[in-house]
Amino acid sequence: MTDTALEINAFTEELIRQLRATDQFGNWAKMSDEELLTKKYVKTKEQLKEIPIIADIDEMLIGEIKMIYKAIALQFERKTGVMCNVVMEMSHEGFGRCIVIADKIVLVDKYFKDAHRFSYRTLDKLYEDGQKLLDKAFDIFEQYKPCKDKA
Repeated sequence: MTDTALEINAFTEELIRQLRATDQFGNWAKMSDEELLTKKYVKTKEQLKEIPIIADIDEMLIGEIKMIYKAIALQFERKTGVMCNVVMEMSHEGFGRCIVIADKIVLVDKYFKDAHRFSYRTLDKLYEDGQKLLDKAFDIFEQYKPCKDKA
């Protein structure tokens, strides 16, 4: 982590909301947002070396990955008023795909390979990638949104 406070953006705010909402028993209540995001999404090179190259992915990790795309979808809905769907299909081996759809438009399309090793090296990278996906979703929607003038 950097010495300065990390920049919280629209994507990150939504991801934090999603994580906090799933904490049914208050286990993470005393953790700061940065600690929680680091615990869930950041792995060092040393931590990655401990994860086997070939392994099954657990349901909790699938949920955490999907939560990133749900955060994008919910923030998109908040800003545009257009409802989104997140569809994720993942094999037990960690191969799969996640898409975020608004109307008939695919806003985000991500393929996964070895998802059991999914992580970011830093929180800054998580924040940056999530916000990029959200910004790109807005751009795609603007480019392809249906015209309301047609009857």
